[in-house]
Amino acid sequence: MSVQHKNSEPGNKGKGKTLFEKIWEKHVVKEIDGGPSVLYVDTHLIHEVTSPQAFNGLAKRGLKVFRPKQVVATADHNVPTLNQHLPIKEELSRIQVQTLKDNCAKFGIELYGLGHPYQGIVHVIGPELGITQPGATIVCGDSHTSTHGAFGAIAFGIGTSEVEMVFATQCLMQTKPKLMRINVEGELKKGVVSKDIILYIISHTSASGATGYAVEYAGSAIRSLSMEARMTICNMSIEMGARCGMIAPDTTTFEYIKGREFAPQGTAWDRKLADWKTLYSDKDAVFDKEILIDAAAIEPMITYGTNPGMGVGVTGHIPALDEVEEKEKPYFEKSLHYMGLQPGVKIKGKKVDYVFIGSCTNSRIEDLRMVASFVKGKHKANGVEVWIVPGSKQVEAQAKEEGIDKIFEEAGFLLRQPGCSACLGMNEDKIPAGKYCISTSNRNFEGRQGPNARTFLASPLTAAVAAITGEVGDVRDYLLS
Repeated sequence: MSVQHKNSEPGNKGKGKTLFEKIWEKHVVKEIDGGPSVLYVDTHLIHEVTSPQAFNGLAKRGLKVFRPKQVVATADHNVPTLNQHLPIKEELSRIQVQTLKDNCAKFGIELYGLGHPYQGIVHVIGPELGITQPGATIVCGDSHTSTHGAFGAIAFGIGTSEVEMVFATQCLMQTKPKLMRINVEGELKKGVVSKDIILYIISHTSASGATGYAVEYAGSAIRSLSMEARMTICNMSIEMGARCGMIAPDTTTFEYIKGREFAPQGTAWDRKLADWKTLYSDKDAVFDKEILIDAAAIEPMITYGTNPGMGVGVTGHIPALDEVEEKEKPYFEKSLHYMGLQPGVKIKGKKVDYVFIGSCTNSRIEDLRMVASFVKGKHKANGVEVWIVPGSKQVEAQAKEEGIDKIFEEAGFLLRQPGCSACLGMNEDKIPAGKYCISTSNRNFEGRQGPNARTFLASPLTAAVAAITGEVGDVRDYLLS
């Protein structure tokens, strides 16, 4: 079997602690009998969309931000990704960005706004600036805060009322989730990358299979990944219903953090490193559920429906009706109707209109390098529009320094400016109704990329194939053996 499930026996709790438990216990301020815990928050990340109401709530109550030095702000969700040096044309975006600027000035919060060299998608700039560190608790008014768990942190999204709570107290009321470990063992095949791992996991667990759990990813295949690849996996934990996702820090983690702008320095680094090296799940730690996955069974993945759990290998087919559980058929048929697809057909060869490479899932320099290495010397297919959106100003600058922008330009692509862009239909970068887009983002819900837009989720490599060929393809067909 490529996927094996194991539930812990009742009362079979070892003395050892999981990575999650070690961090959680250090941050509990108070436990409420029969209720949630008061959890201390180390880092609060904010952006222009979910913060205005929270700031307004503080102002109405005459409160200050309790610990402004532990809050970091950026503009990312509703910003243009072209001509950022000009005044924002779209009214709502302009108001939101200006309101964030005004609130940060009023409450003494560091802001990396448009034009700042550190501006970018909140879940990209935290790690690249060394703000994201092992053992921390990190929150943001954005569900994909789970990205930061790749560093061995407890990181999760919160609602606007909770944003206000953290502003006022630097604490949050939280119920401890159940614990799941997903072990991916073995060696990945050529052409298979981290996005394929997480899409494969979600396709087997379903879009609700980890609801109520904090998920730890482990195993030899996970340990072999770069930090950027690990962030991709933790980012999409939310897409199977998890509260958060995390990976134990190791030498790869420490080497990534060292020397970054806000990373500890000198003796402070030595002290932190000693503490970080204790952050792992003990051998006798017990999880509520464990899943074992054979890495060799994973192939390049793509979604076909309207939730991230509706995924197959690129050489596979959309399930036939008799392969779908009876209770799932109404949603399945509705989803395929929206996507304009038929049950039982192969996904490979399906024509696409747009390719979007970006979002907090896959917009880091490693992702852009991956795409550039594939498209170098090639040109995009006729009739396909390609949007390459870096995750931050630093990623954009690095891409230009390495000549990646020139490779894209020669291929007929355009390297845009940082922002969430076509991940969500909130800003100017929307996919037109009825058009098909292969996207490296994290969600393929109805209307997610624009009203009636149709989204296939895939890795940067699979997206690059579609950009060059104009259709869903298997990157392994183009790789030298």
